[in-house]
Amino acid sequence: MLIAGYIASILIGISLGLIGGGGSILTVPVLVYLFKVDPLLATVYSLFVVGTSSIVGTIQKNKDGLIDFKTAVLFGIPSILSVFITRKLIVPLIPDALGSINGFEISKGFLMMLFFASLMIAASFSMIRTNNKQTITEKGQKNYIKIAIQGLFVGMITGLVGAGGGFLIIPALLLLCHLPMKKAVGTALLIIAVNSLFGFSVDFYSGVKINWTLLLTVTSLAIGGIFIGNMLSKKIDGNQLKKGFGWFVLSMGVYIILELLLHH
Repeated sequence: MLIAGYIASILIGISLGLIGGGGSILTVPVLVYLFKVDPLLATVYSLFVVGTSSIVGTIQKNKDGLIDFKTAVLFGIPSILSVFITRKLIVPLIPDALGSINGFEISKGFLMMLFFASLMIAASFSMIRTNNKQTITEKGQKNYIKIAIQGLFVGMITGLVGAGGGFLIIPALLLLCHLPMKKAVGTALLIIAVNSLFGFSVDFYSGVKINWTLLLTVTSLAIGGIFIGNMLSKKIDGNQLKKGFGWFVLSMGVYIILELLLHH
């Protein structure tokens, strides 16, 4: 299981470097099922892994001039605010035991993983659905209100399940901010990095105990994957790879739901 976990950690980085998303939604399942980390703690670890890896990816994309910093600020400020409110106020309010249905116990960890798996399935459809128009720059005025609302929503998702939200950020940058695909990927990485590390810092300063050996190992492998993903992005059609990755995410989401229902 550990070897599979190490390989999956590299895939997290490859996905982030290649398509600017998807890797973050893999991190929690990898930590829970391959490294046997508690689901709630896995969301904390995921924020660090994704945030640190995305910083490295951001540096690489910035060298190629593929980051729109103004858009990142417009999207990022409401997103950071939402991450803080979610991690500091909403998550602690969710009770550990949420009751039972016909003898089936519903715990906080169970609910978080079920929500995460549902999110994976929803995200997979947006990856599988091919839209060639995404690669074309659309001229137009930015819709600042919609950008802010999307930022708030992405921040809530990041805070709840430890996912960077690239699968939500990139469509928003394409449709609301009219960025070309490659610049949307680079800008998304910057937003993911800031959101994730901010969320992790909220938990860290709240006294969460961290297994730094495991966390730094997974993070280092993911960073290695980022470099591979960046190299591949210059040689491989990202749309086709995104579609294949979408099918992989869909199968994982279905697997997690079946695992929860059959072995809970």
